Amino acid sequence: MKLPSWLSALGLVALTGCTSHLNAPEQAAQPKHTGFEERLNIRYSPEDWPEALQADLYLARTGEPGPAVLVVHGGGWQRRSRDDMTGVARNLARHGFTAMNIDYRFAPEHRFPAQLRDLQQALTWLREHHDDLGIDPDRIAGLGYSSGGHLVSLLGAVTSSGHPDQAPWAPDQKGLVAVVAGGLPADLRTFGSGRLLRQLLGGTQDKFPQRYERASPAAWVTPAMPPHFLFHGTWDQLVPVEQSKDFHQQLRAAGVPSELYLMHGHGHFSTFLFRGVAMDEAIRFLERHTR
Repeated sequence: MKLPSWLSALGLVALTGCTSHLNAPEQAAQPKHTGFEERLNIRYSPEDWPEALQADLYLARTGEPGPAVLVVHGGGWQRRSRDDMTGVARNLARHGFTAMNIDYRFAPEHRFPAQLRDLQQALTWLREHHDDLGIDPDRIAGLGYSSGGHLVSLLGAVTSSGHPDQAPWAPDQKGLVAVVAGGLPADLRTFGSGRLLRQLLGGTQDKFPQRYERASPAAWVTPAMPPHFLFHGTWDQLVPVEQSKDFHQQLRAAGVPSELYLMHGHGHFSTFLFRGVAMDEAIRFLERHTR
C-alpha cells in the first residue's frame, strides 16, 4: 500500500530531521582529511588511581604538532563505554585532530566529582605526552554526548572560570580551548533529583544543594569559559532541549562564543545516531577555535 505523501514526508523528517544552526559564522573552515594511527587500550590513570582507566588514541599524522580532542561517552554517568564514541574519534582523526577516547569511573560506586577528576587526569596525561603524540598541549578541546557532554563542559568551566571554589575542584592547569557538547544536561538543578542524579551526587537536591550547583556547567559560566558548540534534538524527552537553549543564551550573555545546532524531530538517542551533519558542523567549529 502506498503511503500518503504527507505521511512519507513526516517519516523522512523523523529520520533525518530539519536543523537550525544559531550563531554560526557565515564562512566555515574546510578541514583536510589526513591519515591517522590507532593506539588502543592505553592506560592513562596513575598506578595509585582508585580504578584503572584506559583510552583509545587516534593520532592524526599532519607532520607538525596539531590540536587534540578529549572524547567522552554518555550513559547517565553509570554505564556504556568508550566504544560508543569510536566512530566520532576516528572521524576527528581523519580531519586532523588527535582524539583521546576515554573511560571514566561510574556512579553510584564512584560519586561525583570522581568523573571530573578522571577527565582532569586524562587532560594532564595528554599534555604530559604531547611530544610523543605529536600534539600542541595548548590546543586541546573536549567533545562529549549526554553525560559525556556534561563532563567536558564542566571540565572546560572549572579549569577556566576563576570561580572562588575552583581550587578544590581542578588542578592548576590550562583548560580546554573549545567544547562540543550534544544532548547536554547543563543545569542539574532543574531535573528534580531523578534517580541518575541521586546516584551521581549521593542524594536529593534538598539535601545536597551545593553538590547540584557545583556539578552544573550553567552555574560556572563566566566570560573566561571556552567557546561551546551545542547540538540537541528538539524532541528530546530525556534531556529537554531547553537545557541547551538556556545554556546557549547564558553563554552568549557572558560574552562566550556559542553556537547552537538544533535537530528538529529528533529525540535523545536519534540525535546521537543521526549526528552526521551536526558533527560536520562541530568539526568546522573546532577548526575555527583550535587553529
